[in-house]
Formats: sequence, C-alpha cells, structure tokens
Amino acid sequence: MTELHTMSDFSPADILAQALPYIRKFHGKTLVIKYGGNAMTDPALQKAFAEDVVLLKLVGMNPVVVHGGGPQIEGLLQRLGKKGEFIEGMRVTDAETMEVVEWVLGGEVQQDIVGLINQAGGKAVGLTGRDGAMIRAKKLTVHDSKDPSKTYDVGQVGDIVSIDPSVVKALQADAFIPVVSPIGFGESNESYNINADVVAAKLATVLSAEKLLMLTNIRGVLDKQGELMTELTPRRIDELIADGTISGGMIPKIAGALDAANSGVKAVHIIDGRVPHAMLLEVLTEQAFGTMIRSH
Repeated sequence: MTELHTMSDFSPADILAQALPYIRKFHGKTLVIKYGGNAMTDPALQKAFAEDVVLLKLVGMNPVVVHGGGPQIEGLLQRLGKKGEFIEGMRVTDAETMEVVEWVLGGEVQQDIVGLINQAGGKAVGLTGRDGAMIRAKKLTVHDSKDPSKTYDVGQVGDIVSIDPSVVKALQADAFIPVVSPIGFGESNESYNINADVVAAKLATVLSAEKLLMLTNIRGVLDKQGELMTELTPRRIDELIADGTISGGMIPKIAGALDAANSGVKAVHIIDGRVPHAMLLEVLTEQAFGTMIRSH
C-alpha cells in the first residue's frame, strides 16, 4: 500500500521552491473546496484546513468552501430520538428532519467553519442556497437501482435546477471567503437538502473554477488491489463503476467531479482529508495527494 505523505516529508525550502510557479499560475483563480470527512471532525485537521484556506486567499487565490455534515445531522437526530432512514443511499428527509438539517448545516457546522477560518486570519462569510437566491432546487426523483421504472419519495431531498453565483462573486471581490451550506429552495419557498458533492461540482462549474478539490476519508480512488489511481478518465470511470470498484457514496462524488471536468473546470482532485495540509500540498507542489479526474 502506498504510504500517506505528510507535510513533514518535505523540507520547507522544497515546498517554497515548488510553490512559487503554482502561486503565480493560480493567482486570481477560483478554487472550490468540498470539505467533509475526518478533516471536518478532527480538531487538529480542522485547524490545518482553516489555515490552508486562509493561506490560499492570502497568496491571491479565491477559495470557496462547500461543506457537508452527515455525521453531525445523524448525531442530532439520535439525540432527538429520531432514527435516520436511507433509501438508495439518500437520507429520507421529512419536514422535521429538514428542520434539523437546516439547523445543523446552516447553523452549527457552518458557523464552526466560519469561526475557524476567521480565527486563522481570514474573513469568512456563511451562506445557504437561499442567500442571494443562489441555489434553486426541485424535489429529487430517486430511482430503484435494480428497477429504474420504480421510484421512491425521499421527502425534501433536492436536485439543483440552477445556481446563481453572483453573491459568491461579490464576496470574493471584497476579499471574503464564502462558506456554502448545501441547502436549496424551491418554487414555493420550500427547503431542500442537497448532496454537498453535487453542490460543490455545480458551483465549480458556474464559477469557471480552476480546480475542484474534494476532501474525503480515503487516499483517493483505489483499484481492486487497494492501490491509488492518480488519474482517471470518463472511460476508466465507466469501467470501474461497471465492475463495482466505484460504488455506494463514491458514485455521486465521482459523477459530480466528472460533470465538473466535462463542463470546463480545469482539474478535479479527490484528496485525502486525513493528511494534514494535503490540500495545500496538492495545490502548491508537484506531489499528487489523491486522484485527479480529467475530462478526456
């Protein structure tokens, strides 16, 4: 198995020497970062993540953070005595569950991230899809994986209709770091819980982002032998889904990443959020810290 690299594997001089051309190349460019997994729950990794985001902003890049919060939602539902139900990998979201989702994502989790970034010297602003009428959504139709003609009602789970990024652009222009919760709104002002990977991918597309960075709890996409695949193309992804190498919760993540790559986002990286500063090393050095998805 490939060893996990950390910041300590590189001398400060090595990192600085490698970083300069990347700082120049990505100056003024937008980076959309999907923040989730261990990076979001381990205090040391949370601090490292916030520092990385602030550093990217200080050297002239425009990071936009999109976060999830599945474990935190599950934790609060359990404390309220409500059992989470999943159909085809989607959380069934009735009105009461949606209230919990909004409270956790748009409140507790978002404000924790905003606070950490501000503490690290940045200026973060929390947004949900309602702010600036950013994420318009409709009810997601969930099909049975074995019988596509059969559908399920999973409540207030959303599918993105459109994203208006003007509020994000306005904040970026004023040196703020947007932190986006994946909550959209429908025609009747109803709220929808949307997969954070999907929101990050779509937002990266509409912002014409230079990179989409997706932090996960694995080293990247692994083959059947557990080896890291550092680069994937659409054809290879189809093969890996067909033979079951890519399955479950990884499918929407990969599908969103591929959609972004096909829609003009120059590079999409699935990286290991358990490695301190992996995001920084991915952006500013030649070392690959996960799987890059290319459009061809």
